Amino acid sequence: MNGGSIEPIHRLHRFNLRNLSNLWIHIGWTFATRLLMIFNSVVAGIIVARWLGADGVGQLAVINVAVATIVQIGSFGLPSSNTYFIAQDQSHLRAAAINSLIFALGIGAVLAVALTAIASFRPDWFGFVSPDLIRIAAISIPFQLITLIGLNILLAVGKIREFNLLDLAGQSFVLINAALVLLLLKRGLETLVTFNTLASILVAIVIALLLVMTAKTLIQSKWRADIALLRRMIVYGLKFHISILAGAIIIRADLLVVNHFRGAAEAGVYSVASQFALLLMLLPGVIATLLFPRVTSEQDVRGETTCLVSRYATLIMFACCLASVPFSFLLPLVYGSAFADATKLLLILLPGVYLIGLESVLVQHFNALGLPRAIPLYWVITLILNLVLVLALVPRYGAQGAAIASSISYAMIFALVALHFHTSTGRSFAEVFVLGSLRG
Repeated sequence: MNGGSIEPIHRLHRFNLRNLSNLWIHIGWTFATRLLMIFNSVVAGIIVARWLGADGVGQLAVINVAVATIVQIGSFGLPSSNTYFIAQDQSHLRAAAINSLIFALGIGAVLAVALTAIASFRPDWFGFVSPDLIRIAAISIPFQLITLIGLNILLAVGKIREFNLLDLAGQSFVLINAALVLLLLKRGLETLVTFNTLASILVAIVIALLLVMTAKTLIQSKWRADIALLRRMIVYGLKFHISILAGAIIIRADLLVVNHFRGAAEAGVYSVASQFALLLMLLPGVIATLLFPRVTSEQDVRGETTCLVSRYATLIMFACCLASVPFSFLLPLVYGSAFADATKLLLILLPGVYLIGLESVLVQHFNALGLPRAIPLYWVITLILNLVLVLALVPRYGAQGAAIASSISYAMIFALVALHFHTSTGRSFAEVFVLGSLRG
């Protein structure tokens, strides 16, 4: 290889390293925010567990999972689609924001009515959870959609500080409401769900106002909907949506199955293990969130930036999972003796959590290049496997069966995406996952 071909590669490598340094700064601040959110979730969970018991934890978890799943279904991939289109061209900002807000209110209202109707006519689908509680929580659906879409728009225009502060503020109500309702007001689950719904409405209004202010500052175009842009966004978003929805069902639906077959108490124990599994996915999730707009703007088909980030994520995620092993034995001490099985459930989930964390970083390469059809297909295959395993194992083994099914499913989607990255970019697995590996 002659000198003329080496120098451009070196310049590109130095450019990526500078970009990587800035990226890790943003990741550091975002992860610090997420650590505060973890604190909120853990303390709120302990309060609910101590005051409402495993049954109360299970009911609240079922409500939250049902609403969150509906929100993911109703998003049609627009959160990621906004990031993709606005990161490529910020002139889309106002039209994309108007399209998304109208969409969120309209579709969100329809889904809220649908969930309310399901709770009224098929209450058995939610086990021992009162239909009244589902109806109260359903009101938050259009506002949670606005929040989800709005935060991704802020991310697309580089408003990382605002993105983090608003995400933290919204999630802080989990702790604030638990302390206010259970400790100070001495009320029950219905009041807690009501307060959580009101908090969702407030946060959505604040985010919508900030989007308007941001768009006025950055873009001078008119405020109007753009049907052609919305059509393009939905076409891209639907491909993305298949992956997101399949992942959401795999991660969340097993709790509903455990609740259906084993009751709220066992679902409550599983929700604690699942919560800490999700917390371990937090760091790779942060990395993936900030990596996506970066690699979208670069359009690097060789995946150089993705490889650089993935190698660090592999080591950091391994350290986090390893450190969580001794911590898992403290769960019954923190939450109470009724949660003794949470330790075993978390340990079963750990291998899969590690692998799906790496997958969430690696897949951003494909998301940034327009998302080839293979990726949604891989998620559909994994979802089918997950549903078969969950329905086969949970009736017999309960929450332990759900944990086994989830861990196997996480490992499968990782293997499929990693192999596809290897074949499409020509990168060896060492270059992708081993720190210090670099091909010149």
